[in-house]
Amino acid sequence: MKINRNDDCWCGSGKKYKKCHADFDEKYDSLKRQGFLMPPKKIIKNEEQIEGIRRSAKINNSVLDLVSEKIKEGMSTEEIDKIVYDYTVSQGAIPAPLNYGGFPKSVCTSINEEVCHGIPDESIILRDGDIINVDVSTIKDGYYSDASRIFIIGNASEEAKRLVEVSRECLQKGIEAVKPWGFLGDIGAAVQEHAEKNGYSVVRDFGGHGVGVEFHEDPFVAHVGDRGEGMVLVPGMTFTIEPMINQGDYGVFVDEDNDWTAITEDGSLSSQWEHTILVTEDGIEIIAY
Repeated sequence: MKINRNDDCWCGSGKKYKKCHADFDEKYDSLKRQGFLMPPKKIIKNEEQIEGIRRSAKINNSVLDLVSEKIKEGMSTEEIDKIVYDYTVSQGAIPAPLNYGGFPKSVCTSINEEVCHGIPDESIILRDGDIINVDVSTIKDGYYSDASRIFIIGNASEEAKRLVEVSRECLQKGIEAVKPWGFLGDIGAAVQEHAEKNGYSVVRDFGGHGVGVEFHEDPFVAHVGDRGEGMVLVPGMTFTIEPMINQGDYGVFVDEDNDWTAITEDGSLSSQWEHTILVTEDGIEIIAY
């Protein structure tokens, strides 16, 4: 049904259509007619929703800052889980992973050859030389945010430190590739090129995702790809970029003992950083980090 310029905008902002998404729709519809893959409008956030995601991310960022202050050799990953749970709940928020699809803890803690979705446990103790990804996701007033950081425990090998640094650079390359009215494939291409140039591989089985009103929304954000391909990135989209970079081959398997933890097939180290990104009219905003 056609919207008149003085009607309320379809995005739910409460603004008149002509003052909100009328110009956006002109460009969107033109690209759609040309055959480009356009994002469903239900994943395009209005200002109120973006503010809600920012509030959630403020807590999420503070959780990761707190973990950064307290993480150390000799602590268990269960202690990290308690830090995340206690702080999140103290802020009137909910740890998004807790009971999500049956996940039993409030945070994912993935060590060394673990790629993602490691489950905290009191028997898993951080040792000198470990690298650990701490992946935090927060629900505040129904809005979701998601980010992860990798921490080096004590004196890691030069090989481990280099992998951690290059994986951070891969995230940055992916973020720099995001342009309003650009393409999803631009992100994957930028990440893949940088990883492979440095002798590493990019995990294919997992990727980034839309986030904000739900924990996992469209689109799936692959960290391999071709420039100029895939869904068009438009202002109002919120999604994670979270490349998982392996020291060896990109193959992974899921631990049959817990049905969650992904591990490199060849036992090599894996490193990941994750940010939540908002596409704006003139660039991007990093919301959760």
